[in-house]
Amino acid sequence: MDFIDNMISKRLGDLSFFNTTTRLYKFEKLKKMINEAEIKNPDKKLINMGVGEPDKRANSKIIDILCEEAYKSENRFYSDNGIPEFQEAACRFMKNLYHVDNLTPKNIMHGIGSKSILAMIPIGFINPGDVCLMTVPGYPMIGTYSKFLGGEVYNLPLCEEKNFFPDLENIPKDILQRAKLFYINYPNNPTGQIATKEYYEYLIDFCRKNKIFIISDMAYGALTYGDYKPISILSIPGAMDLCLEIHSLSKSFNMTGFRMAFVAGSEKSIKLYSTIKGHSDSGQFIPIQKAAAFALDNYESIIEENIKRYSRRFDLLIEVLKNIGFEVFKPKAGFYVYAPIPKGAGYTNFKSAEDAFDYILKHSMISTVPWDDCGSYLRISVTYDADCEEDEINLMNELYKRLKLLNLRF
Repeated sequence: MDFIDNMISKRLGDLSFFNTTTRLYKFEKLKKMINEAEIKNPDKKLINMGVGEPDKRANSKIIDILCEEAYKSENRFYSDNGIPEFQEAACRFMKNLYHVDNLTPKNIMHGIGSKSILAMIPIGFINPGDVCLMTVPGYPMIGTYSKFLGGEVYNLPLCEEKNFFPDLENIPKDILQRAKLFYINYPNNPTGQIATKEYYEYLIDFCRKNKIFIISDMAYGALTYGDYKPISILSIPGAMDLCLEIHSLSKSFNMTGFRMAFVAGSEKSIKLYSTIKGHSDSGQFIPIQKAAAFALDNYESIIEENIKRYSRRFDLLIEVLKNIGFEVFKPKAGFYVYAPIPKGAGYTNFKSAEDAFDYILKHSMISTVPWDDCGSYLRISVTYDADCEEDEINLMNELYKRLKLLNLRF
């Protein structure tokens, strides 16, 4: 045993967690399988429908502001807990898009991406033995850090028979008594489900009665289609004192690598997060915050371009998948289709989504993302690489041809 093995904190649990040869993070495993498929099929280009980030770069004006501000010597210093210019822009964004009009800069704090925010939040809430409620499938970050702190995670499956909402009424009493945090994500990755005013009202009432604090992850909040309008849980009366809501600029504004997000909530909860943050990082680069402030103030024109592109791509993709035999529908938000897997292909039966993913990848060089948390589904994204509408049509035609050759059974 290495010297460090005796030094690692006991609360981190099983040391095999750190043995990456035996325990791979899900997306690392998928990347490994994709790389192997590409090596074995050098003459067939991969159609990557599993990408979970925007395919276009950020708006030119955002980049121009970043460059201009980076040249200014006064912007070279640590920003610590952020600049007022960004906080004020976030307040305007929340008022204009989500109709949350009771926020001041004291209700806003930036983060170096939503991932770092989710990692810090449990520090302010979770004691050993406390429970973090999490919907699955989903993004595991807040649950991972809850475990690091000696807490537990109780998973709430998002199943089709419940319309991809968690079943709160059947949470065991012992779990409910120890539950401290509840992580939700609507519009949801990967199911595509959206929240309604009525659902948020029910959730707030449930969590207030059971003394549970809500963490609402709105990574895809602004990407909506048709007649569905973005909704924030903070727009619901009574939400402010028992909820923190996280907004990311990665998905809606094509600013993934900028690592820029913010959290909104009551003045007291923001002060708690800010205290933890002040001991964790020295703030995001000021020019990035200034570029992000511009993005938030000009969200309509910037996001609308993405919405039009994704909506068009959804229409093309849904038509292809339905013609193959998949039971799918166009989601009202986000950029994923959540498709129930086929029964099999030819003489091969699929026992899981990972089986289907593996077969489709190896036999057609099409990559998706498998989920087996509650039923077996493939997540198929519309953020694939295509320069123009003609490229999109050509890619969808190729996707159809390859899938058709598999003789999938439904």
